[in-house]
Amino acid sequence: MNFPTTNPVAAAPHTDTLATPTAANLSPLQAVIFDWAGTLVDFGSLAPTQIFVEAFATFGITITLAQARGPMGLSKWDHIHQLLQDETIAAQWQKAFGKAPTDADVDAIYARFMPMQIAKVGEFSAPITGAVQLLQWLRANGLKVGSCSGYPREVLNQLLPQAEAAGIQPDHVVAGDELQAGGRPGPFMALANVLALGIGDVRACVKVDDTVPGIDEGLRAGMWTVGLSLSGNEVGYSVDEYANAPKDEVDARVAVAEAKLKKAGAHYVVRSVADLPAVLEQIAADMRAGKMPG
Repeated sequence: MNFPTTNPVAAAPHTDTLATPTAANLSPLQAVIFDWAGTLVDFGSLAPTQIFVEAFATFGITITLAQARGPMGLSKWDHIHQLLQDETIAAQWQKAFGKAPTDADVDAIYARFMPMQIAKVGEFSAPITGAVQLLQWLRANGLKVGSCSGYPREVLNQLLPQAEAAGIQPDHVVAGDELQAGGRPGPFMALANVLALGIGDVRACVKVDDTVPGIDEGLRAGMWTVGLSLSGNEVGYSVDEYANAPKDEVDARVAVAEAKLKKAGAHYVVRSVADLPAVLEQIAADMRAGKMPG
C-alpha cells in the first residue's frame, strides 16, 4: 500500500498533500527508526554535501560533490577523516602542507565545517513528501518512531525545530556525536533508540536509511533494514533536478543506488518514505510467519 501519488517527491517541499493510508496489521512490529537527511527531510541529502566541499576549499583543497557524498552516513568527524584517506585528496593535502593529514587536521576541518553547517542546515529542513503522513500512520497503528543522524547535536538543534514546525517530530532523536561508543556503522545510535523507546525486541524494529553505513547500523543492531534510493544521498537529485530529469536518467541512477543498498544487505529498497507502508506490512506478515531479520 503506497501513498497515492503520481510524483512522490516533486510536490512543494513543505506541503504534504497525500492521503494518510488506512489502518493496517503491523503486529508484531514495535518501532521504525529513521535517518534524517535524505530520509525524512532534505530530498537528495543536499545539506551536508556542499558544505564539505566549501569547508575543504577554505584549506585550498578541492573535492568533488561525488567525493563528498562517498562516506555519507558516518558522523561528520568520521566523514572528514574518511575523505582525507582518499588518495587524490591526501595528495593535495601533502602538496599544500608538506605532510600527510592527521587527526589534528581532521579537527581543524571539522571546526571550520561546523559553523557553516549550522548556518545552512535550516535551509534543508523541508520534509520529503509523504513523511508527515507516514509518521501519523505509524502512530495510528501503534508503532513508535525513533531517529538518528550523522549530524552532531549542535546541527540537529538547528534542524529539529524547523522540521517539527513542518510536521516531522520523532519520539526520540540521537545525534552522531553524543554516544561514547561512537556512531555509524556501529549499532549504537539505533540501540540507543531501542532503550529510550522501551522496545522489547530489536527484531521488531525497522531501520530506514539512504546510506550504506545507515543500513549497516541497522543490520548490526539486529533490525530489519529498508534502503531509500531516489530520495537520498546515492541519487542526489534536488527536487527541481528530479522534476526535470529524463525518466531514463532517473531510472538508471535509481538502479545503481538500489544495487548498492541491496549489496549492503538491505532487506528491502524503495524509492522514498512514501513507499514504506506496503514494505512494513510485508515485514509484519513475514514476522507473523516466523521469519526474522537475521
